[in-house]
Amino acid sequence: MTGTTSVATDAARVADVEATVGYYGKPIVEPHVWKDYIGWYFFTGGLAGASSVLAAVAELAQQPALARHARRAAMIGLLPSPALLIADLGRPKRFVYMLRVMKPTSPMSVGSWLLALYSPLAAGSATLGELHVVPRLRRALTIGAGLVGPTIATYTGVLVADTATPVWHRARRELPMLFASSAAATAGAVTTMLSCLEGRRLGAAARVASAGAVAEVFTATLMKRRLGGLDTYRTDPAAARLDIAGRRLSIAGAALMIVAGHRRTLSVVAGAGIAAGSACERLAVLRAGTASANDPRSVLLA
Repeated sequence: MTGTTSVATDAARVADVEATVGYYGKPIVEPHVWKDYIGWYFFTGGLAGASSVLAAVAELAQQPALARHARRAAMIGLLPSPALLIADLGRPKRFVYMLRVMKPTSPMSVGSWLLALYSPLAAGSATLGELHVVPRLRRALTIGAGLVGPTIATYTGVLVADTATPVWHRARRELPMLFASSAAATAGAVTTMLSCLEGRRLGAAARVASAGAVAEVFTATLMKRRLGGLDTYRTDPAAARLDIAGRRLSIAGAALMIVAGHRRTLSVVAGAGIAAGSACERLAVLRAGTASANDPRSVLLA
C-alpha cells in the first residue's frame, strides 16, 4: 500500500511540474560522462575486493585451498581494473595524474588511490602463493589485501550514492549494500568455479556465492520499491533489460549452486550464472543513473 501511495504521489508531482522541466528541455543535473567501462570496473573491483576478503578469512581459518583459489579470483578481478579505469579516462597518464591529488568526491581519484594501495598487496600475496615461497610474508600480504578489500568492493556504491543523480541519490541507503552483496556473490562464484576446474568444489565458496546472490536480488528488489516514480530501471529499456537479466541469472545460479552438490560441471555453470547476473546488475545501475539524470522530471522528484 505504501509503495502504491508513493507512486501516486510521485505521479501527481510530475503533473504539477511538467510545464517547468529543464531549461529548453535540457537536463537540470549534468549527467555523468562514464562509459560502460566503469560499469565493468564496478564488477571487477567488487570481484577483486571481496575475493581478497574471502582469501584473508580462509588464511586465518587455515583453509589453504580456499585461500589459494580466492587469491586467484582476486587477481582475475584486479588485472583488468586499472585498464578499465584508464579506458574511461581516455589517456594512460591521467591515471597517474589521479595520484597527484587525493579528491574524496571523485570516484576516479578514490579508485586510483585504493588500487595503488591494494594492488601490490593482492598481487604479492597471489604471486607468493603460486610460487609456494615466503609463507609468512604471503600470509601478511593476504591479510593486508583482505583489510583493504571491503573498500575496493564497495566504495563505488557509496560514492555514486553521494551524487545528485536522482536514482542514485534516492537509492543511497541500498546501493552500498547492493554492491557489497554483489561483490560477495561474484567472489564466491568465481572461487567455486576455480576450485571445480582444479578438481574439487569448495563448499564454503559455494555458500558465499549463493548467499550473496540471494542478498543481491533482495536488495535490488527493495531498492526498486523505494524508488517509486523514479524507477528508471522500469522505464529505460536498457536498464530494464539488464536488471531483469541480472536478477534472473542470479536466482537461477543460486538455486543451481544449492542443488549441484559436489557435481563440478553444474557448479561451474551455476557460478557463471551468478557472476553474469552480478555484471548485469552493475551495468543496470549505471544505465538507470544515466536515464534519470537526463530526465528533468526525475530531478524534480528526487
